[in-house]
Amino acid sequence: MKRFADLYTALDETNKTNQKVAALVDYFEGAPAADAAWAVYFLIGRRPRRAMSSRQLAEWATAETSLPEWLWRESYDAVGDMAETITLLLPENDNASTEPLHVWVEDVLLSLKDMDETEQREAVTHAWDKLNTRQRFVFNKLITGGFRVGVSQKLVTRALSDFSGVDRAVIAHRMMGDWEPTPDLYQSLVSEEAADDDISRPYPFFLAYPINDDPLDELDSDTVADWQAEWKWDGIRGQVIQRKSESFIWTRGEELVTDRYPEVTAVVAQLPSGTVLDGELLPWKDGEVLPFGELQRRIGRKTVGKKLLKDVPVVFMAYDLLEWAGEDVREKPLAWRRTQLEQLVSQVNQPHLLISPLAQGASWAELEGQRAASRDRGVEGLMLKRKSSPYRVGRQRGDWWKWKIEPFTVDAVMIYAQRGSGKRASLYTDYTFAVWDADGQLVPFAKAYSGLTDEEIRKVDNWVRRHAVESFGPVRSVEPELVFEIAFEGIRESSRHKSGVAVRFPRILRWSQDKPPAEADTLETVRALLPD
Repeated sequence: MKRFADLYTALDETNKTNQKVAALVDYFEGAPAADAAWAVYFLIGRRPRRAMSSRQLAEWATAETSLPEWLWRESYDAVGDMAETITLLLPENDNASTEPLHVWVEDVLLSLKDMDETEQREAVTHAWDKLNTRQRFVFNKLITGGFRVGVSQKLVTRALSDFSGVDRAVIAHRMMGDWEPTPDLYQSLVSEEAADDDISRPYPFFLAYPINDDPLDELDSDTVADWQAEWKWDGIRGQVIQRKSESFIWTRGEELVTDRYPEVTAVVAQLPSGTVLDGELLPWKDGEVLPFGELQRRIGRKTVGKKLLKDVPVVFMAYDLLEWAGEDVREKPLAWRRTQLEQLVSQVNQPHLLISPLAQGASWAELEGQRAASRDRGVEGLMLKRKSSPYRVGRQRGDWWKWKIEPFTVDAVMIYAQRGSGKRASLYTDYTFAVWDADGQLVPFAKAYSGLTDEEIRKVDNWVRRHAVESFGPVRSVEPELVFEIAFEGIRESSRHKSGVAVRFPRILRWSQDKPPAEADTLETVRALLPD
């Protein structure tokens, strides 16, 4: 635990990539396999299911500190993070546990789920007594499910590769899918000779870079013929796998969802053994894509009733072939993979397996015209893929680009503010925005917390503190004076929201400091953006 807590501190204290990688490599060089496995598990964002609520932890910590409840609430409101609040308020402790990380996880953290509340409280408070402040903070992060330390899975993969000498792409592939953090698993990650016997394992996804304006400013070739243009679908990115007569559907978030889309699973079962396809799970009916909001009706459901299956049927829109006849074909050029994919989809000939149609254009101007009509097709723009490109790992510049249409924009008034989390816990960074209804009242329609510069955030935070009207727990209502331009990708009807609409991916484009609140947009203007 001591070395893992030291690693957390080292990672948290720098924003330099090379220093983070060096700290990770140093940790893996000295960590036993049982500890390293859990370290990888937590560092890439995985976490076991929580055994108790934040309310319980707050109650136990309040009792340990003998603080009045109001002071605890005020402290948490100021800090904004449960794990950090507990650590700061508990009496300082010079103890330092020498027990390894895997013992703390397996004998304490995981055993909590099998205890009653009295036993849980005893185990947690005993852990607080045995750990010093730094270790206690990490432990609290683990039990609250809030362990994040500013490293990506890509960075962990790079560190493991530097440490072991195994190619990054190989490690990235081994880290995909569902696995348990055991010593054997860790050894299989960093061993040159390790065999992959997990037939469900997906491949790392290849991600595109955005084109912000003219494709000629980004692409190193002005010949349209060198590129394959496809529509950019708004669904759930995933891979379907058929190996040894078993079918699997994975999302980009590495969630196994085979049982949730039975109509797609039935098609995957008909694919030749040793086939892996990359594509998009889409709500599709009568030959057309449905809004993403319809797909949300099925997300998270482990069982789907007959009515929902009928109302929101799902297809797999395939756009790449990653494995064919049991062979990894990612290094073959896209043009070859596309040809094989077209033949495969044609042979299977099932309505729930489609191939992403190509957008045709003899020039960039023609493709721009196609892109401009994206919303009429229910898509977000175009994907541009170099025909000679292999299927790479992660986000890499040069071969795959997303050329999205301009977002919807609305001028809205900020009416609520809330403190952020993590390093923004002391600043008001999460905002609710409203537009004017027909009666001249402000109606909330979107929340956003990204898009402002650090300097703008500080200015808005200072303004919120001086213009707060009421408090609702951590939320402050503010005087309706600040106007912001809000961008979002999609909009749909919603009976759950007071405005009657829900927007997708809202964010702040700019702070319109020259615009008075009366000139903000109306709900009628927002509703006019709804698709016909």
